[in-house]
Amino acid sequence: MFALRTIRQLKPHALFNRLHGNPIRVLSSEVSVAKLIQQLRKQTGAPMTDCKKALNESDNDYEKATEWLRKNSSAKAASKLVGRDASEGLVGISIQNKIASIVRVSSETDFASRSADFSGLVEKVAQAALQTTNMDDLLKIKVGKGSVKDALDDAVLAIRENLQIARVDSIGATSDNSVLAGYVHGKVFQETQAGTSAAIVELESFESKLNPAEIAEVGKKLAMHIVAARPTYLAPENVPADIVEKEKEILMEELASSGKPPEILEKIVGGRLRKFYENICLTEQGHMLEEGNPSVSKSLKAVGLKVVNYKCDFIQ
Repeated sequence: MFALRTIRQLKPHALFNRLHGNPIRVLSSEVSVAKLIQQLRKQTGAPMTDCKKALNESDNDYEKATEWLRKNSSAKAASKLVGRDASEGLVGISIQNKIASIVRVSSETDFASRSADFSGLVEKVAQAALQTTNMDDLLKIKVGKGSVKDALDDAVLAIRENLQIARVDSIGATSDNSVLAGYVHGKVFQETQAGTSAAIVELESFESKLNPAEIAEVGKKLAMHIVAARPTYLAPENVPADIVEKEKEILMEELASSGKPPEILEKIVGGRLRKFYENICLTEQGHMLEEGNPSVSKSLKAVGLKVVNYKCDFIQ
């Protein structure tokens, strides 16, 4: 005879089976709900309790349950995570139809940024950034079955970290002779365009004998150089005047006690300024991927090209 407590715990159909010596059987409806919970948890990464509540709130409709989790569980998770430091992440790029985008999505840990969910999110954001770099508009762009906002919410729900779209930028071809190219370093998955650093460039052809594919390859090598050299400005003329003047003042102070005449000091300062530009300006840097390390501008000029614009980003 069963203890009274055991009898009370059994459901009616289970109690009948136990008392009559029959094996316990679970109703098919219970099996289907269990499968829905398992599938929902696998897809969203939400806790089991949230998945059960989502199905209960949506009368076991899977699509509605997914939407419920996105609106409720994601918002709940995000509210708990807001304010937590997100200094890790990935940089992603996308190039299509004369537009190139570069984005950075931040996470709290390196472990999270190495997941397929996170890498997929970065790619979706980069693709959406081809249409707009305005954050409010970006979140509304449709990617896959939902919007960028939905993709971000799903990632927060699955990863359980403070995830932020930290940067969105793009380059549009300025002429019919322009070719856009890019490079991603430190890819998590080789088939993706998301990694620890990346650069996009715009090259313009002036009587170049190279075809678009060859120019794109030159652009990729230049983007690789940018990732390694990390220039601050495109060319000397792009360096703000106040920064140049400040550098001149520092150089003049260093040479003040040399006793050299002013005209000699001017020449020395001019030479050191060239070194200054070589450190911070892309066009003046020695191209790391070309034999002999000629300046980037000379290297490109040799094949009938010039660099018009570039964007780059890095994780730390």
